[in-house]
Amino acid sequence: MSAAENKKGIDLYTWNTPNGRKVSIMLEEVGLPYSVFPIDITKGDQLQPDFLFLSPNNKIPAIVDHDTGIHLMESGAILMYLANKTGKLLSPIGEKYWEQMEWLMLQMGSIGPMLGQTHHFIKFNPGKSPYAEERYSKENARLYQLLENRLKDREFICNEYSIVDIATWPWISRFDFQQMKLSDYPNLKRWYLNVASRPAVRRGYGVPDFLEVPLPE
Repeated sequence: MSAAENKKGIDLYTWNTPNGRKVSIMLEEVGLPYSVFPIDITKGDQLQPDFLFLSPNNKIPAIVDHDTGIHLMESGAILMYLANKTGKLLSPIGEKYWEQMEWLMLQMGSIGPMLGQTHHFIKFNPGKSPYAEERYSKENARLYQLLENRLKDREFICNEYSIVDIATWPWISRFDFQQMKLSDYPNLKRWYLNVASRPAVRRGYGVPDFLEVPLPE
C-alpha cells in the first residue's frame, strides 16, 4: 500500500479568498484534522493538471477526504459535505434545513458573485468602468441592507449559527475592498463582530496566510 493510500484526514487546497476561508473556518469549527495546500491563484497554480483533476472549474477551494475517498470542489458543496460528515452546523431535513438552504443559495448566487464583482471593479480596476462601479456598488449596498433587515431580530442569519453564517461572513469581511462602512448597518456589524469573536473563525481566517480578522472602526 502506498503512502498516499495510508493518508488520513482532509487535504484542503485553498487561497486567501472569501470562498477559501469558508472551508478553513468550517474545518476549524467542526474540529476535523486537515492539511493545507496553498494554491496561489496569482501565479496560476489553479491551472496545474493535478489541481484541475480535483477542481475542473479551476477555482479554489477543493478538498480530498482520505477517510472516504471523496474529493470535492465548490465551497457550498464542501460546507454541506462537512456538515453532513460531522452532523454539525446544518439542521436535519425539515423546515429549518430548507431555510438554511435558501440563505446558503442566496450567498452562493448573489452575495458571493455580486460582491466579487465589486472587488473586481472597485478594488482592483478603479476608473476603468464607471457604469460597472456604480452598478455593483448599488448591488453591494442592496445586499448589505438585505442582511441588515434579516438580522434585525435574530443573532444569526438563520437564528442558530450554521454554515449559512460561515458562507456569508468571509464576504462581509472584505468590507474595505467594497468601500462599505459597517457602522451604517448596525445589525450587520453586530453579527459580523459576533462571528469574528469565535476562536475557530479567527483560526480559519488565517489560512493559509496567518492574517488577522479585519475589524471595522
